[in-house]
Amino acid sequence: MIEPMVSGAPHAARWVRTEPRRTLSAGELERIVHTAFPHGRVTGIEPLPDGFRNSNFKLHVDSMPEYCVLRIYEHDASLCQKEADLIRLLTGSVPVPEIIHAEARGLDDLPPFTLMRYVEGVSFRELKRIGDCDAVAHAAYSAGETLAAIGRTVFPNSGWLGPGPSVTAPLLEGPDPLPRFVARCLASPNAERRMSVALRDRAHALIWSHSSELRRLYDTTSLVHGDFNKRNLLVRPVDGRWAVAAVLDWEFAVSGSPLADLGSFLRYERALSPLIEPHFSAGYSNSGGTLAGGWRRLARIVDLAALCESLTHDALSGEIVTELVELVCAVVENRDPCCK
Repeated sequence: MIEPMVSGAPHAARWVRTEPRRTLSAGELERIVHTAFPHGRVTGIEPLPDGFRNSNFKLHVDSMPEYCVLRIYEHDASLCQKEADLIRLLTGSVPVPEIIHAEARGLDDLPPFTLMRYVEGVSFRELKRIGDCDAVAHAAYSAGETLAAIGRTVFPNSGWLGPGPSVTAPLLEGPDPLPRFVARCLASPNAERRMSVALRDRAHALIWSHSSELRRLYDTTSLVHGDFNKRNLLVRPVDGRWAVAAVLDWEFAVSGSPLADLGSFLRYERALSPLIEPHFSAGYSNSGGTLAGGWRRLARIVDLAALCESLTHDALSGEIVTELVELVCAVVENRDPCCK
C-alpha cells in the first residue's frame, strides 16, 4: 500500500463496516461517560455502522436531554485532537457536531475518544436513494454552500494538518507531487494486479498531461475536508428545504485545493443524467467558491489520485476493486461512470 498524499481515507478503503470495531463493557462505558458527566448513567447504547477505522456509538445519558455520540479513535491517536480542534475552529461557520468532551490521550487502557452531541438527520446518500429530486437538489445546493464555507478557512501553507490545527508537513516533497504520487500508486503490486497495463499507462499519461494545470493548485492553502462525500454529510429539512445539518469525519482534512473535495463529491455524478448538478456547483459559487474554466474535468483528475491510491490497499473485496477500476476508466475515458 502507498502512503497517501491526497484527500481520501488513508490506510483503509473508504467504505463502511457493518459492525463497530469493538464492543464496550459496562465498566468501560461508565468510565468514558463520567469524563463528561460525572454522575451520568447510560440508559441506551446503539452501535453506529458508518465508519471504517473507528468505533462510533449513539448513547443516551440520563443527565443529558439529547443523545450523544461516542467516537473511539482506533487507528491513530493524534487524530482525536486534530478532529476536535478542527470542529471547534469551525463551529459557527460550518455545520459540525458540538464537541462535549475530548480525551485526546485516551483513558487507561482505552484509546482516545470524543463525546459529541448527536445531530438529527439522514446522510446525503440516504436522501439520494429515496429518489426525491427536489429534496436532493436543495440538499446539493446546501452542500455547495457548506463546501464554500469550509474553504474560507485558510492556512499559511499547504500540507498535512495536525492538532491545532496546524500544517505539519507538505503533502509530498518535490516538484509535480500529484503526478509523481499517481505514478507511484500505479507501480504498486496491488495496482498492477488489479489494473490492466493499458489502463495504467493511460492513467499515467493523463495525470502527466495535466501537470501544468495541477502546478497552479499546489500553493492553494484552503481547508480541505479530505473525505467530502455523501456519507459524511447529514441533511434534514429546514424551513421546507433540505439543508446540511452537519459535516462529519474530519480525520483526513488537509490544507490544499478545494478541487479535491469537489471531485470527491461529484465522483458518481453523470453528465448525461445529472442529479446533484448544477445545484451543488451553484451553491458553491454563489457562496464565494471559485470555479475556473474546466474545473469539473480538473476536479476529476485530482480525484483520480485518490482512486489510484485506493487500489494500492491490501484488503479490498472483488466488488470494490471492480468499482474502483470502473471509476478510473471513466476518468481516463472522460465519460460518465457506470457505477452509482
